[in-house]
Amino acid sequence: MTPFLAELIGTAAMILLGGGVVANVVLKGTKGHDSGWIVICTAWALAVFVGVTIAGPHSGAHLNCAVTLANLVLGKLDLLTSLSYMAAQFMGAMLGAFIVWLMYKDHFDHTEDAGAKQAVFCTAPAIRNLPINLVSEVVGTFVLIFTILHFTDASMGDDTPIGLGSIGAIPVTFLVWVIGLSLGGTTGYAINPARDLGPRIVHALLPLRNKAHFNGSYAWVPVIGPLLGALLAAFLYLCIY
Repeated sequence: MTPFLAELIGTAAMILLGGGVVANVVLKGTKGHDSGWIVICTAWALAVFVGVTIAGPHSGAHLNCAVTLANLVLGKLDLLTSLSYMAAQFMGAMLGAFIVWLMYKDHFDHTEDAGAKQAVFCTAPAIRNLPINLVSEVVGTFVLIFTILHFTDASMGDDTPIGLGSIGAIPVTFLVWVIGLSLGGTTGYAINPARDLGPRIVHALLPLRNKAHFNGSYAWVPVIGPLLGALLAAFLYLCIY
C-alpha cells in the first residue's frame, strides 16, 4: 500500500468510526441514543487506534494535517510529501463521513435537530467565543502533537515508535481519549483540520432535510487552531531537543 492510499484509508476508517459513534449517540432512534460524552470520547479514541493500525506500517499514520505539519517543521517530511498526505487525509475524511451518512440515513431522516445532524460531521463550540474557542483547539492540539513527538526515542535521534505493530497505536489511543475527556468539552476537540473541514463540506453537499448552515464564521477555528498548536509543539520540541 502506498503512503497516500494508507493515509486515505486510515483516515476514512477513523472518521467512519468516530463520526459513527456521534451518529449513534445524537441521532433519533438509534440503539445508542443519548449514551453520552464518555461513549463518544472512548469510541473516537478507539477509532484513532483502528486508523493508526491500518496506516502505520505504510505512512506512519499521520491521519491529521497537524501531525503532518509538525513532521514537516521537524524536517521528517518534504513539502511535496506533506501536501500529498494532507490531500489524502481530506479525501479520506470526506469518504468516511459519506459512509456514516449512508449507514445512518434513516436516522438522519427521523432527526429534526439540525445541530445534532451537523455534529455527526464536524465540531461546534459549547459556548461561542471565538478567541477562547481558538485557544481550546490550540491547547488540545499542542498536547496531542507534543506528546506524540515523545512516543519516539528522541535520545536516539530516530522515529522508533513505542511498542511493535498495532501495539504502537495504544499510546495514541489513550492520548486522544484523555484529550477528549479533559479538554474536549469546549469545542468538541477537532484537533485535526481534515477531520473537521472535510466532513463539514460533505454535510454541506448532502441532501439533508432541515440542514444547519456551513457556519463559515466558525469553520476556520478547527482548521487554524490545530495548525497553530502543531507549530507551537514542534518549535518547543526543537528548542528542547
